[in-house]
Amino acid sequence: MRVEPFEFRRILGHWTTGVTIVATSTAAGEPRGLTANAIASVSLDPPLVLACIERAADSHDPIRDAGFFSINVLAQDDERVARRFAGNDSADKFVGIAYHSEVTGAPVLDSALAWLDCQVHEAIEAGDHSIFIGRVVAGDAVEGEPLVYYRGGYSRLTL
Repeated sequence: MRVEPFEFRRILGHWTTGVTIVATSTAAGEPRGLTANAIASVSLDPPLVLACIERAADSHDPIRDAGFFSINVLAQDDERVARRFAGNDSADKFVGIAYHSEVTGAPVLDSALAWLDCQVHEAIEAGDHSIFIGRVVAGDAVEGEPLVYYRGGYSRLTL
């Protein structure tokens, strides 16, 4: 028995996730990034996280080649940013977006609710994605509410 991709996506859409921008820089120093919700904590000691990135995504190869990435947790008012980075036009994603770098050189969004700066510890091919396991070398968080994703749409967390 096989679960078809559309049905698989519909089922998993019932899992509420946070919304992040996973970002890196090319060898030429150009920022690349994409909206991602397939991230998770892996280990506390050493501090490891993972980001699942589709191999066809414009940011996949730059992450693999650079050996570093950042995970930027979006605040509830950053739906516009999430939608922009979900698109395919890699050249315009960072236009007008304030960012800086920390340890690795990966772009860290100034508006991020929380961020992690990671060196690629391991990359594992899994289906049509790569699982990039990153060793966290820096990070921070501020007060605020996250943007969340549920059943194909962006939402706000109500406390």
